[in-house]
Amino acid sequence: MSNVLVLVDHVGGKVRKTTAELLTIARRLGEPVAVYIGAGVTDALPALGQYGATKVIALTDAELGQYLVAPKAEALQQVAAKVEPAVILIPSSAEGKEIAARLAVKLESGLITDAVDVQAGDDGPVTTQSVFAGNYTVQAKVTHGTPIITVKPNAATPEVAETGPEVEEFEVSISDAAKTARITESKPREATGRPELTEAAIIVSGGRGTGGDFGPVEAFADSLGAAVGASRAAVDSGWYPHAYQVGQTGKTVSPQLYVAAGISGAIQHRAGMQTSKTIVAVNKDEEAPIFELVDFGVVGDLHKVLPAATEEVTKRKS
Repeated sequence: MSNVLVLVDHVGGKVRKTTAELLTIARRLGEPVAVYIGAGVTDALPALGQYGATKVIALTDAELGQYLVAPKAEALQQVAAKVEPAVILIPSSAEGKEIAARLAVKLESGLITDAVDVQAGDDGPVTTQSVFAGNYTVQAKVTHGTPIITVKPNAATPEVAETGPEVEEFEVSISDAAKTARITESKPREATGRPELTEAAIIVSGGRGTGGDFGPVEAFADSLGAAVGASRAAVDSGWYPHAYQVGQTGKTVSPQLYVAAGISGAIQHRAGMQTSKTIVAVNKDEEAPIFELVDFGVVGDLHKVLPAATEEVTKRKS
């Protein structure tokens, strides 16, 4: 079977859920070969083997983590030249998409971003994308070079396929031109105890209807083990940090369940969450645009509906 390169998404050796999803997709297309950049590859091996990586190529050069994305794109180019993969899968984060774009130029290959599904086709992988602010779903495939595909979180359910991957240390050569933007300082975001917004299987978002009180939204999210999001209106009003904004000018999410509380459903917000598997809305206005795309809608005051729902969820969990 052909090799499929998967760029590992990790934090200090802790493999993120997006990588498990990519490895699951990679097994549909060929033999998953994980590319691990940074320190801590030994810590990552159990998770990579759990989801089917047949081999791990470790790039441990410290310089790869001292600069922005350009060195990583050069490193992947050199790995691709050695492995000659049939497909390259990369997480669809801001960094991932920039790495993918630079890599596509270097390999003179086609690029597809923000895929919500990838399946094997007769002459290469076929992707599914949600385009034009979620108004259309299209299928596409790369017709030139090595297909490079960035995949959105929650595009696949991680499936266990235990392997014992071998680790190969790989030396790369980074050009001076790729070292023009150095990272001078970084610090972890303050932990909330909730899942990362773009990776969460369940998201509860609040909008203008909260009136600035996100207490009911956070309590309901915590009862479900969910992440908390916010609409642009709520963020612009200073009610919630910008890092949690869902929408065209915020983060694009695709959870299994999305709950929109007090959100009217403007196109800006819909563009960021329309690919969610199941959508539930709570809004006092029965004619709010959000009700046009939901699977379940509740016409009511979120300050009454959400506490009641939280109480019921908590009761059933006990």
